[in-house]
Amino acid sequence: MKETTAKSALREDSLKHLGLDNHGHVYWDLPTPALYEEAIRRYEASLSHLGPLVMRTGQYTGRLPKDKFLVLEPTSEYKIWWGKINRPIDEKNFNALEHRLCAYLQGKDIFIENCYAGADEKYRLPIRIISERATAALFARTMFIRELDPEKLARHVPEFTVIHAPNFHADPEIDGTHSEAFVLIHFGKKIILIGGTAYMGEIKKSIFTVMNYLLPQKNVMAMHCSANYGKDENDAAIFFGLSGTGKTTLSADPERTLIGDDEHGWSDDGVFNFEGGCYAKVIKLSREGEPEIYETTRRFGTILENVMMDMRTRRVNLDDASLTENTRAAYPITHIPNMTRTGKAGHPKHIIMLTCDAFGVLPPVARLTREQAMYHFLAGYTAKVAGTEAGIKEPQATFSPCFGAPFMALPPGTYAKLLGEKIARHNVDVWLVNTGWSGGAYGQGQRIKLGYTRAMVKAVLSGALKNVPAKPDPIFGIAVPQSCPGVPAEILNPRDTWKDKNAYDNKARELVVLFEKNFTENAGDASEEIKKAGPKLV
Repeated sequence: MKETTAKSALREDSLKHLGLDNHGHVYWDLPTPALYEEAIRRYEASLSHLGPLVMRTGQYTGRLPKDKFLVLEPTSEYKIWWGKINRPIDEKNFNALEHRLCAYLQGKDIFIENCYAGADEKYRLPIRIISERATAALFARTMFIRELDPEKLARHVPEFTVIHAPNFHADPEIDGTHSEAFVLIHFGKKIILIGGTAYMGEIKKSIFTVMNYLLPQKNVMAMHCSANYGKDENDAAIFFGLSGTGKTTLSADPERTLIGDDEHGWSDDGVFNFEGGCYAKVIKLSREGEPEIYETTRRFGTILENVMMDMRTRRVNLDDASLTENTRAAYPITHIPNMTRTGKAGHPKHIIMLTCDAFGVLPPVARLTREQAMYHFLAGYTAKVAGTEAGIKEPQATFSPCFGAPFMALPPGTYAKLLGEKIARHNVDVWLVNTGWSGGAYGQGQRIKLGYTRAMVKAVLSGALKNVPAKPDPIFGIAVPQSCPGVPAEILNPRDTWKDKNAYDNKARELVVLFEKNFTENAGDASEEIKKAGPKLV
């Protein structure tokens, strides 16, 4: 009893140190069933058929990039990649908002989950999520890595703490925020404040931003990618790609073992997952298209965000986008049959950079040199098409350096340098795979069949393309294989698929100009070798 009292006092002191005092009941590290009970009792969520918990996030159903700020403070000020993405907020504004937020939580029950980010024990980050909501604690327990040893859990000391209060709102005029919602990261105090939004992705991505800040300073690559391995842990592959390129779909291969679907590190020992769960889009998800992910929407332990449900039958409708197109499922990675519980593998043999080219000019598969790999990594190209966002009528090129610029706290060159070094040291093959259009741009051509893309990825990972004769693309310079098992040879050269060759040339030049403009803006300090590896106007 004395030991329990001592532990309780130690935990209470850790909260007081944060300024959290005079609060209501504190729920420490509740198991999943207990968090279900609390969430339902507090009307935060409802139980659906077969066991998933269904919740709504209210006004905001996605991330708020304009409401995320990094605190301008001495320990990180000269390391951050300041600009449109990483915008500063004054430290005095952070301190004042933190004080008011802690005052807001007085008298309220709070839920706390102690866990880790990072499956590799050498580089894992002990974290603590403190929230006024049971659903947020359940999300943290689902998405991050749990400590299963009760004694170690009782002694858990977090290096970073998230204080999460969706019902607390900022005053932009007083607090210096963009709106009443905010995500503020203070690298010096090692505290993250989230308020005004219940969208759970803000918790996940704020910790990812921290990992992207800390790990490269330890010579560990932090990556926005999925990863799997084949016959053993030394047959690993990494899939970079922005939303809509097929990153989750193509890494979920029944013949390979899933390491993780979104966030990874690459150390001197190999690749490791940052998370213990997955956070997948589920709008129009089908049993036929993605059977493994579909089954997670029918299991206890899954949280469904903004998914519509018939309140009488308690059955969900994954096709209903009444609230948002960005419906989500958060589930433990153990819900996926072919996964690894260690969250780790060896060094990758292959890196696949995915793009959905709506201009229809990039080849469906091509091999990259090390310099070309660094160029396309710094570019992070894909394309938005009509219907994806209001006002988009023609394909629009989208560039996100490192395939995840919103979460990269350091300059892009930091990550590219690490990637280049690791590619060279471990002799990794790098490929560009276009999951977009062929035979014409969006509206004229056809999207490359998923079956063909899967065949290309399989050929890459099996080594079947390694010694196939290849020709350099005249504009992009990347090596295009002249044949691929299971893929018609006529679609491999994109220009040959266009009836109007002049139209292809014009569209290709249009895209090259956009590449060059983006590279000047976001990677102007790259080496001449990398700059020369980009596309050329012919």
